[in-house]
Amino acid sequence: MKILFSPSEAKSAVKSNKFIDKNSFIFPELYDLRIEILNQYNEFLKRATTSELSKLFGLKNLEECENLREDIFKKSAIKAVLRYEGVAYKHLNYKNLDTKAQNFIDKNVMIFSNLFGGILAGDEICEYKLKQGEKIDKLNIEKFYKEHFSLAIDNWLKDDDILDLRAEFYEKFYEIKKPFTTFKFIKNGKVVSHYAKAYRGIILREIAKARIETIDELSKLNLENLMLIDIKKNGFKNEFYMQIL
Repeated sequence: MKILFSPSEAKSAVKSNKFIDKNSFIFPELYDLRIEILNQYNEFLKRATTSELSKLFGLKNLEECENLREDIFKKSAIKAVLRYEGVAYKHLNYKNLDTKAQNFIDKNVMIFSNLFGGILAGDEICEYKLKQGEKIDKLNIEKFYKEHFSLAIDNWLKDDDILDLRAEFYEKFYEIKKPFTTFKFIKNGKVVSHYAKAYRGIILREIAKARIETIDELSKLNLENLMLIDIKKNGFKNEFYMQIL
């Protein structure tokens, strides 16, 4: 089973002795296209005003904006799943999983980064800042990645069941073209989004621990504080409705 996942605004500042190169990412044959985006990002950082950086980063602290001008190729890189620190990643708690569960995540989870595009959880990225949906010199980044990377992602997903745990925005980077499964969370009879990030992290954690390979196996997985109450089909999408207990 392959799992699609969102990034997070919060990122770790942890450093390493590694830096971004062609071997940092899935789809090395498309590395030059990623570099196009990274070079535009770098050039913009060099010449942008502080207020332009504030808009690009979604930050109000202007001093922090200035500190983020550093060349992205000179920043050290760690696994993407460790770089992101948002709610979903805190509940995933990757560091405390055993090696087999970590390997499962590294190889089977694709994160859709606002800057790097579709990357594996085990790919290595540096600390960066880019507000969701912001453009670089009018360049629509999600449209660029959708145009140039969709075929490669199609091939990566081809033989596997698919679980889509992305926030809706990240569908702009890639549209799934075969049957897939998502989750809806129900509390007091209503679909809620407030808990979604946390439960996506929890669900991914339990999938990795059990090393779930198919959607049929997923439907039988016991998830603490969640109960499957319905499955609805809409085109390619199968939605698992989970009651929050």
